Amino acid sequence: MALPENSRRSLIPSFLYSSSASSKTLILQKMTNNINTLSPPPSAASPPSNAKNSFVIPAPSEPGKIQMYSPEFYAACTFGGILSCGLTHMAVTPLDLVKCNMQIDPAKYKSISSGFGVLLKEQGVRGFFRGWVPTLLGYSAQGACKFGFYEFFKKYYSDIAGPEYASKYKTLIYLAGSASAEFIADIALCPMEAVKVRVQTQPGFAKGLSDGFPKFIKSEGPIGLYKGLVPLWGRQIPYTMMKFASFETIVEMLYKYAIPTPKNECSKPFQLGVSFAGGYVAGILCAIVSHPADNLVSFLNNSKGATVGDAVKKIGVVGLFTRGLPLRIVMIGTLTGAQWGIYDAFKVFVGLPTTGGAAPAAVPVPTTELAKV
Repeated sequence: MALPENSRRSLIPSFLYSSSASSKTLILQKMTNNINTLSPPPSAASPPSNAKNSFVIPAPSEPGKIQMYSPEFYAACTFGGILSCGLTHMAVTPLDLVKCNMQIDPAKYKSISSGFGVLLKEQGVRGFFRGWVPTLLGYSAQGACKFGFYEFFKKYYSDIAGPEYASKYKTLIYLAGSASAEFIADIALCPMEAVKVRVQTQPGFAKGLSDGFPKFIKSEGPIGLYKGLVPLWGRQIPYTMMKFASFETIVEMLYKYAIPTPKNECSKPFQLGVSFAGGYVAGILCAIVSHPADNLVSFLNNSKGATVGDAVKKIGVVGLFTRGLPLRIVMIGTLTGAQWGIYDAFKVFVGLPTTGGAAPAAVPVPTTELAKV
């Protein structure tokens, strides 16, 4: 005897014969989103709504809504890099201005205090911020590439190495990822860096980017914008390798040995304080490692037709390592600490974890939950 239609349907799971597109969509979403909790399907009495079934990008301030290593994750890291590098470098423009002039003309700018005094006397308060526009634009572009590509290459090299070797040789992965990212970032930075140094160290050359850029092109040609690229790589790649590898190591050591509470149990403000402290110490190491190349960059961008040999002969080997170093330690320490603080603050704002420390463990999909689906 044939079974009634209702009896036959009761023997089959409802989602196989249901005509409701919303229920099928919920099942697929449940399987592909690692068994995330979803709201129940609308009742039969509720009118159908296309808006409820459409994909909606969550608000940036909702914690946990950006999936790690997704395009949105890399976009957030890139924007965080723009904020952290662009704003901090612009803020320390007075220090950078004195430092560059101490490197170029140590007879006139003998110390930090006298350097500020000379600038104030000759150019007034406004002179302390000469070159801030190319600084902001150049280091914003550099920060976007530096942080965005670092996160990309760190994941990329970890995947190549595999879980075991990625954990065993994580410092090498930090070094390789940061070097790869900085190689790209310096190409973005170099033109603005060349104009900035010329504006800051040659009084009367130009007031800023608007008149300095065309003057530089007319004087050096377009290729002149990249005259300092190799020394810039020599300065920035070791700097960034030290900046990222030492920061990751310092933060990990702090959470492991100095802080009794696990990272995931610490408050977000406390984690950001750790990021700043780790960044400041890393910045001091960065300044020492990259200082000789920094002197070369300042010399080459200020002297038309000069070579690395000319710089070494003029400044001296000892001078390459020591001229302007105390001021640069203060500047880079503060700069790097602030950069990591801003970068991680933005990551927290969009719902991502702060950088460094023990990585959050991956949550496996329970087999019981899959069986229920």
